[in-house]
Amino acid sequence: VIIYGDLPKNKENVIYLSNHQCTVDWIIADMLAIRQNALGHVRYVLKDGLKWLPLYGWYFSQHGGLYVKRSAKFNEKEMREKLRAHVKSETPMYLVIFPEGTRYNPEIPKVIADSQSFAEKEGLAILKHVLTPRVKATHVAVDTMKDYLDAVYDVTVAYEGTVDHKGQRKLAPSMTEFLCKECPRVHIFIDRIELKDIPEEQMYMRRWLHERFEIKDKLLIEFYDAKDSKRRNKFPGKSVHSKLSLKKTLPSLLFLGGLTASMLLTESGRKLYVKTWIYGTLIGCLWVSIKP
Repeated sequence: VIIYGDLPKNKENVIYLSNHQCTVDWIIADMLAIRQNALGHVRYVLKDGLKWLPLYGWYFSQHGGLYVKRSAKFNEKEMREKLRAHVKSETPMYLVIFPEGTRYNPEIPKVIADSQSFAEKEGLAILKHVLTPRVKATHVAVDTMKDYLDAVYDVTVAYEGTVDHKGQRKLAPSMTEFLCKECPRVHIFIDRIELKDIPEEQMYMRRWLHERFEIKDKLLIEFYDAKDSKRRNKFPGKSVHSKLSLKKTLPSLLFLGGLTASMLLTESGRKLYVKTWIYGTLIGCLWVSIKP
């Protein structure tokens, strides 16, 4: 893990804005949060369909996640109410938002072309390595929690090994590929932004957010396309190889591994494990359909 920019050592209530390429992006937020001892503070803004994921859909809902629908179906009132409830209860907040709304996938050029066409139509800069960001969720989050937040983290993520022999960008690693070290390094650029530097009105925030994604695009152009090969596969500026001590991860591994192993080693435990998945999924789906 190679980190550029300034990642505060202390916990903060923040909104985390990032480019989105693959499922691993979710884990990157956890990787940064654990370095601030704030892993349990991570909440996600997720697309509505993910609430039907077995067990996880219910878990994210209970852990303070917010499910939102896209475009015209976006329910601003519902999102504001949930965020106000978090603020009222003083819930620690590390709210992860992917403003692009969907993943940047070089194997689906139509999505990229449509995004660029929309930007051109709206008079916005056309972006190459990220999609045109959507402002609604970001605006609601910042506006609702502006007196509760300490900052916004603008995060740009790039994975090594995602360029083919022709120099063309490839699909970002899947979770399996990432865990099996087929992606040797992940580069993370962090820009901590004060709330006072972010426009309050949605129209102006939209322009601000697009400008932030222009900065991301320039960073990624440098990473993937720099003419000087020595400048590729890294962001400009100083960086640190951020190692994680075992004491931050080993206790959780031992607890969860021991709990799972103890269940799977006995017949009654295996039955309980299967029933948890089956009935937990059914009850979870019922719960999020009644109380999303």
